[in-house]
Amino acid sequence: MKNNKSFWAVIPAAGIGKRMAADKPKQYLELQNKTVIEHCLQKLLDHPDITGAIVSLDENDSYWPVINFSHQKPVLTSVGGSERYDSVINALIALEKYLAREDLDQVWVLVHDAARPCVRPQDISKLIEMASFDDNGGLLACPVRDTMKRQQENHRVQTTIDRTGLWHALTPQMFKLKLLIKALINAREKGLQVTDDASAMELDGYMPLLVEGHEDNIKITRPFDLSLANLYLREQLIG
Repeated sequence: MKNNKSFWAVIPAAGIGKRMAADKPKQYLELQNKTVIEHCLQKLLDHPDITGAIVSLDENDSYWPVINFSHQKPVLTSVGGSERYDSVINALIALEKYLAREDLDQVWVLVHDAARPCVRPQDISKLIEMASFDDNGGLLACPVRDTMKRQQENHRVQTTIDRTGLWHALTPQMFKLKLLIKALINAREKGLQVTDDASAMELDGYMPLLVEGHEDNIKITRPFDLSLANLYLREQLIG
């Protein structure tokens, strides 16, 4: 805790990961004798500034009870929704109720993809240190380094996009609890399909800080990504 602020991890984990073509949701695939989501939770909860976590699960999730994840810090659950932002909203509202007696204006949430097991502790520290001093919040991100193309029909190049100032958005994305709830609900009520939490904050007029993180903070989306995450975790252990 820094200057009476508290920091909670929020893990939306209600998706099924169709592109993985696996027999279970990607967050429950095995990676170095743990599930992917266990790696994510361990990385976040082991960080000294994180108070606890809340995981948003599909209402018919049969895998979470089996892994029986536990930690000395509190791990709460909530019911997910049809879209990612629905799951995040449900988790934030549940957390708000759990923390009813606290000063909610001082509660920050770090929303992290359940399929990003390689986030580095130093990047979490950097995000907290740099982005928790005003209402804009911030997110981990990486500058775009490759040439960017926009396609037209039949996968033909329509144009080359200037990559100056472009970043790949990563997670965690960190904002004040009350402000993020408001921003996500506003986006949903307007029928806007926001793909990350920073987008909702931007629509509410905020300018989140881009905090450069490591490129090995990959999101497991396709089968090869699991092998790549395994390699990155091994390299992180070696140091």
